[in-house]
Amino acid sequence: MQKKVLTEQALYYGDVAMPKNWDIDRDKLQSDILKSQITDSPFPFSKKFDMLNTYLREHIHLEYNFTLINKKMWGNIYKPSETTIPLLNIDPVDLRNSPDYTLLYGVKVKDCFVRIYYEDNRRKGRSWDLELKDNMFIMFPSTNMYYLTNNQKDSLNFVQTITYEYI
Repeated sequence: MQKKVLTEQALYYGDVAMPKNWDIDRDKLQSDILKSQITDSPFPFSKKFDMLNTYLREHIHLEYNFTLINKKMWGNIYKPSETTIPLLNIDPVDLRNSPDYTLLYGVKVKDCFVRIYYEDNRRKGRSWDLELKDNMFIMFPSTNMYYLTNNQKDSLNFVQTITYEYI
């Protein structure tokens, strides 16, 4: 008897453990998210963002042996007690140009939860819940629908989103 895995859906998550003296300036990222939201402009490229993005892509490459290139990046601000609409980062009529992976990074978050929907053969509508914390990332296939919930009533949550193409 033999077994062949035809497909696998992996979820990657964990803390961003930068080398000593190379900490991510989350205040700068928070400021960039706020600025891009207020001015309705694209998320600005910065050295601090590049440090985070490079660390994430290289860590994934070394740990799991696949290469990612950036598609899009943006930041969102979530109000207290806000739950997003279900989010999907692919275009179903243009899958060729859609991203392969979505990465969420907790810039400044408190009581923030991510629910990711997936299918397990005929078991449809399954979901996985994860708490997104400060300096933590969650990466999953962009074909998975997801939503975020800000469960606390005190402050805004700032989340950085990066989509990648798998090469």
